[in-house]
Amino acid sequence: MDAETETTISETVLEILKSSNMDEITEFMVRKSASEKLGMDLSQPIHKKFVRKVVESYLAEQQEKAEQKEDEEGEEEEEEEESEDEKKPRHGDGGSTKEYDDDGDLIICRLNKKRRVTITDFRGKTLVSLREYYWKDGKELPTSKGISLTAEQWASFMKNLPAIDKAIKKMESRVD
Repeated sequence: MDAETETTISETVLEILKSSNMDEITEFMVRKSASEKLGMDLSQPIHKKFVRKVVESYLAEQQEKAEQKEDEEGEEEEEEEESEDEKKPRHGDGGSTKEYDDDGDLIICRLNKKRRVTITDFRGKTLVSLREYYWKDGKELPTSKGISLTAEQWASFMKNLPAIDKAIKKMESRVD
C-alpha cells in the first residue's frame, strides 16, 4: 500500500473515530464506514491490519490524554489537600503515592496478600476489579478468580452497600 493511500485511509478513519460514540462503535463499523466514504474495499487483510493499527493508535492516544488529564486533576487535588492543615490518608495507601501494577492499572488497595482492588481502562470503559493474583517469574499476574464492575455497576453496588452491611451484621448476630 502506498504512502498516499495510507494517509487517505488514516485521515478518514480518524475523522470517523473523532465523530463516533466510542462506547458503541466497533472496528468493523469504522472500516465499513471508511470503505463507503473512500469508495474502496478495506476488507482485504492488508487494509484490515492498517485500519486496526490506526484505531489502536487513536485509542492509545485517547487513553494517554485521559490519564494525563486525570493526573493533572489529581495533582491539583493533591496540592489543594496539602495546603490544608489536615492531611487525610487516601483509601488503602496510607497517604503514600499512587501505586500502579505492571499493566498501568491503579491499585486502590490490597485486601490481603493475594487479593486487591484496581481501577483499569478496558476498551474505553473504566472498571473496578476485585481480583486474586499470583506470582510468576517475579510478576504479579491476575487469576480468573474475581470480578470487574463497570462504573455503573460500581455505583449500584455502592448505593446498596448499607443494605449489604446490615445483612452481614444480621447474619453475624445469628452466629454469635
